[in-house]
Amino acid sequence: MAKDYYNLLGVSKSASADEIKAAFRKLAHEHHPDKPTGNEAKFKEINEAYQVLSDPEKRSRYDQFGSADGPQGFGGGAGGFDFSGFQQAGGFGDLGEMFGDMFGFRGQRVRRGSDVRVDVNLTFKDAAFGVEKEIALQRHLKCERCGGIGAEPGSKMNECPECKGSGVKVTMQRTILGNVQTKTACRNCDGEGEIPEKKCTTCQGDGVTRQKKTLVVDIPAGVEDGSALRLRGEGEAVKGGESGDLILVVHVEPDARFEREGDTVFSHEKIGFTQAALGAKIDVETLDGKVELTIPPGTQAGTQFRLRGKGIKSRHGRGDQIVLVEVVTPTKLTKEQRQKLEELNLNEE
Repeated sequence: MAKDYYNLLGVSKSASADEIKAAFRKLAHEHHPDKPTGNEAKFKEINEAYQVLSDPEKRSRYDQFGSADGPQGFGGGAGGFDFSGFQQAGGFGDLGEMFGDMFGFRGQRVRRGSDVRVDVNLTFKDAAFGVEKEIALQRHLKCERCGGIGAEPGSKMNECPECKGSGVKVTMQRTILGNVQTKTACRNCDGEGEIPEKKCTTCQGDGVTRQKKTLVVDIPAGVEDGSALRLRGEGEAVKGGESGDLILVVHVEPDARFEREGDTVFSHEKIGFTQAALGAKIDVETLDGKVELTIPPGTQAGTQFRLRGKGIKSRHGRGDQIVLVEVVTPTKLTKEQRQKLEELNLNEE
């Protein structure tokens, strides 16, 4: 039998968004699983109802099809709303976190080390083609002697006497809303539930040591100035948790010969008046070295020539290079040169 979401929240079908939100918060506080009087099943039901009625599009569909069919089509198939995917789908995220600030509830979270940022300088050519870079870092890594558990090899782990192996410390707080149960990670065992009988002689039970490590990193071709590359798990390590990430911030040095726009490289070449009028062959700088470019007779200032496949390399292939030609008009002429130009009378007709 389909659920009546309005009835679950105790509001009318004409209730405003603020009224629905207020009703949800009141019931969520009453039935939250972290409370001694909490009811997890009831809490999930009211949360399910709120996810539909707080979304204008989902509420409209629910109202249109009625309580019998409304829940279907919201992501839960024949059984209605898919609550199991709630944390990944957005909304409030983790249920313990959702009410943490509002009511003081605290759940266990996976510990995570800090991210480490490193600036990497590249030449224009390195950015175009990709390059290997050695990155030397001083950071906390998992202790090699104890494998990160903090215990001396060969010694055993004992149940933490403070939390009785649960890894959490439970306290009761009296608030204006009543007694609220709060869970925090046990400080004695850092939330592990166990403590070493004998601490590791290298890390002194911390599970991590500060070490120097050199990483060889492949910088991909086509990377742009200001890009941030993330290497998962190469940041700071913590005992009993996940290591942070290493974030490489790329700085590309400018090159006086080239400019860049996406995968396309732009360059400028100067040619003389005679070369433009009669045509010529000139050497042009590219990322691959010099190539010969044919200037056809009658080339005008500002003409662009495209060199296929001489641009920036990327996973989609390689871009082109655009050569912009500038015709240089002589400013100092000999008497003989001036006389010959006058004889040619090359005025535009």
